[in-house]
Amino acid sequence: MSVLRKAMGAAVLAGAAMLTTAGAAGAASGPAGTPTAADTAAIGQLTSGPATLGRLAATKFPGARAAAAAQQSADPRTQVPVYEPTAAFVAGKSDVPAALAYVAVPAHTGDGTAATVWAERQGAAWTVVNVASGDYERQYAQAAAGGYLLHEPQVNAWYAVRGEAVTVLDGSVTGLAAGTKLSLADYRAALHGRYADKLPGSAYDRDGAGGGYGGRERAVPAADPAGVPLLPFVLGGVVVLVAGAVAVPRLRRQ
Repeated sequence: MSVLRKAMGAAVLAGAAMLTTAGAAGAASGPAGTPTAADTAAIGQLTSGPATLGRLAATKFPGARAAAAAQQSADPRTQVPVYEPTAAFVAGKSDVPAALAYVAVPAHTGDGTAATVWAERQGAAWTVVNVASGDYERQYAQAAAGGYLLHEPQVNAWYAVRGEAVTVLDGSVTGLAAGTKLSLADYRAALHGRYADKLPGSAYDRDGAGGGYGGRERAVPAADPAGVPLLPFVLGGVVVLVAGAVAVPRLRRQ
């Protein structure tokens, strides 16, 4: 185990043991923004429509191996809501653990490469905001076995949440192995330990330490001059840089 993984694992355990705020998770609440039947229908029309299919036809991922006799397609019958922790939950101000980030729809590009279309609610409408390589959301949703899918983009970790139980699907650099189970309260404590000093209103926020990024950034590693990956992300509107995290970039077309 690398020094980084040991350190991150220790931070998780320390945060779980030390957090004693009055906002510790009580009875579990479901995530916010769960798609309705009308949302599902709108996403189906959007992702199977000519604009999305045209985008898939034009998408090329570097190094992808083309399949024979391929044609671009999307499968709106499979829609995977992906949720992310909220700043209010991390700060202990809400018992709602997460809010909807996007809905993932498995697809194939024009050369047959597996891809995923990301549909995001923008106001009253749904918009395709990204085409990413692979079908990881579908695979993680299957592993979630009925729980909802929670993504922590800051460290690219994935979890299944069912009631008060949080199961690690892919711990990435957190140091927690797949299959590890946490209570929702302990998971919030770990989040608090990682991000409490970077929330809106913090010194980090006031100093603009994460400035220079616009819109909703996700965990897309970019090497700094020293060759250490920096992960830009937004948590409650604040862009944060986590240095030293080891992550494999997921190819994407914005």
